[in-house]
Amino acid sequence: MSESSSGLQHKINSAGDLKSVVRTMKAMAAANINQYENAVHALDDYYRTVQLGLMAYFRNVGKQVASAHFKHSSTTAKKSKTGIIVIGSDQGLVGQFNDTLVSFMTTNIANMAGDKLIWTVGERIQAHLEDFEYPLQRRFTLPNSIDSVTTLVTDILQEIHLQQQTNQLQEVYLFFNRTLANAQYEPTCQRILPLDNVWQQTILAEPWPTSCRPQLLANTEITFGALIGEYLFTSLYRASIESLASENASRLIAMQRAEKNIEEIQSLLSRQYHRRRQGAIDEELSDLVGGFEALIGVTE
Repeated sequence: MSESSSGLQHKINSAGDLKSVVRTMKAMAAANINQYENAVHALDDYYRTVQLGLMAYFRNVGKQVASAHFKHSSTTAKKSKTGIIVIGSDQGLVGQFNDTLVSFMTTNIANMAGDKLIWTVGERIQAHLEDFEYPLQRRFTLPNSIDSVTTLVTDILQEIHLQQQTNQLQEVYLFFNRTLANAQYEPTCQRILPLDNVWQQTILAEPWPTSCRPQLLANTEITFGALIGEYLFTSLYRASIESLASENASRLIAMQRAEKNIEEIQSLLSRQYHRRRQGAIDEELSDLVGGFEALIGVTE
């Protein structure tokens, strides 16, 4: 009986240690969520500024001139390929974070025509996609801090440029989990290339915020190139930050669930321990009473 009680006590202590680890991970996830969400909000203003710059460009050069930037030959279109960038996680304990994203991605790209070049960001998402029929291209390392996101975005942009030059890359889609309210997230898809007439019309559909007509003071070609570069950079940067915030949101939810399960196990073990301890005490009292009664019987 004593061994069983000590074994239960050991399990209770182990559950307590595990709960401490879970609480630490939960606190770290909550802090990271706040950090990444603040970065997303800070980027919103800059992203909006880039959009306004593109609106000013299109309004100044005219739609016909601007459309010339988006023309592609039919030969290129026939040989074109589609790039798929999937931003997942490097670490575990994130619940259904990668599974949900992979299911969403495979459903969406099934209807896309042509060959696909799939690039993964994160080791876990790479492992999830290896079981599918799509050939995987280059794998990128997921940054573990905001300071490392710039390096990731620069590497992706260089890879896109290389594939455009050598592999007739025409379209590029981003698949990632974006953040929602109350530490929630959902998978989403964003097309970042080509910057065609459809994209141009989307930019121009937004109203200009003031009554003053925007003007360009620099060379239009230089301005357009700079704005496009910033647009692609901020699009990729924002997706990466949102994915990191969503990953930590998923980890926070998983840790909350784990903490609840541990508390239930602790409660169950405590009840079992107290029952066995009380049983041992009752047995000892019974032996004591029995011995006392036997002793009384002998003296009589």
